[in-house]
Amino acid sequence: MAGIIGYGAYVPRQRIKVEEIAKVWGADAPSYKKGLMLEEKSVPAPDQDVITMSVEATRNAIKRAGIDPKEIGCIYIGSESHPYAVKPSGTVVAEAIGATPDIHCADMEFACKAGSEGMYVSFGLVTAGLVKYGLGIGADTSQGAPGDALEYSAAAGAAAFLFGKDNVVAEVRETYAYMTDTPDFWRREYEHYPKHGGRFTGEPAYFQHTLSCATGTMERAGMTPEDFTFAIFHQPNGKFPLRAALKLGFTREQIVPGWLSPRLGNTYSGASPIGLSATLDVAKPGDTILMVSYGSGSGSDGFVFEVTDKIDEVRNLAPLTTDYLDKNKIYLDYGTYAKYRGKIRKG
Repeated sequence: MAGIIGYGAYVPRQRIKVEEIAKVWGADAPSYKKGLMLEEKSVPAPDQDVITMSVEATRNAIKRAGIDPKEIGCIYIGSESHPYAVKPSGTVVAEAIGATPDIHCADMEFACKAGSEGMYVSFGLVTAGLVKYGLGIGADTSQGAPGDALEYSAAAGAAAFLFGKDNVVAEVRETYAYMTDTPDFWRREYEHYPKHGGRFTGEPAYFQHTLSCATGTMERAGMTPEDFTFAIFHQPNGKFPLRAALKLGFTREQIVPGWLSPRLGNTYSGASPIGLSATLDVAKPGDTILMVSYGSGSGSDGFVFEVTDKIDEVRNLAPLTTDYLDKNKIYLDYGTYAKYRGKIRKG
């Protein structure tokens, strides 16, 4: 069986606290902190974007995998904030890591599950024997309109996963996908910020797809919540993944390693992948992991991983996810944050 042979994450050092955003808009910070279970969010610097964060995360994955980048046969970057409308992100990343020119490349979009799409396809090509190694990346510099609820959660980060058949650190035991046309979130061409469809956001969108995909994945694997060491769900906020996990029968202890929203915010396409990276940082050989992504529009990808003995050899070859989350943080005021995110427009 194929699986993850190397993984890595990257999160910008800059942060803005919920209170700082609420202060500017006259909002009730405690209600956001309690209702959405958020404390702060990551913010990309002016010279950071999906490409730069993907490069950093991928370099960490390569360090853990110990492979020659020239042997990577495909690279798929999932994001809803690619820096170019017409110009792939993947070509720049592939060039930066030394993987060109013999490589297949594509940029993917499916709202917040674009990252798991890249992982899904990379794993499939490796399993089929079409490539030796496949690289799937989830990365975003998420957008939220000034004063909108999304501004409190729309964050930035990236996670990269190399798939192969040799020296596997987390074997893929099962995959499953679930999708319907449920319009809960969208952004048209030339619009700066996404819109969300109110009543569609919760039950018919996030919960319907997340719960259905998780159930389908476990059924295909012949497993129940009790069989898993960890469970990771897409984190649009702190509240949704907790509610979904408890409804499925998981315990709080099972979801804590992947439940990072209070300290990170919602990294959209990177949310579930960063959760997986953080979980692999603490997982032990034999641990089983359920990962279920979610993307508005709507769909979910499900994975079952089993951690191997190799994890202990590679874990400390690159920075841990919590190193990015908790060390050397720089807190911004709202004005600096607005400048960094291009929210102040002239003309």
